[in-house]
Amino acid sequence: MKADDEKGISVILLYTALLFFLLGVAARLKMNFHHRIEISTAGFVVAAVLAALGIVLFLFSLRKRRG
Repeated sequence: MKADDEKGISVILLYTALLFFLLGVAARLKMNFHHRIEISTAGFVVAAVLAALGIVLFLFSLRKRRG
């Protein structure tokens, strides 16, 4: 995979992580929803995993460009 492709995929992963983080925040703020803690925890976990994958992929694309 080219370095530019990896950068693009990492940006997509980071924005998807932001979307799941905001979903978790919205579920935590919803007062009348019974399963809000489970959804917000799942949103935060998915956001953390996607952000980590995006950062790792971005760092690998920087290393390829230098090498």
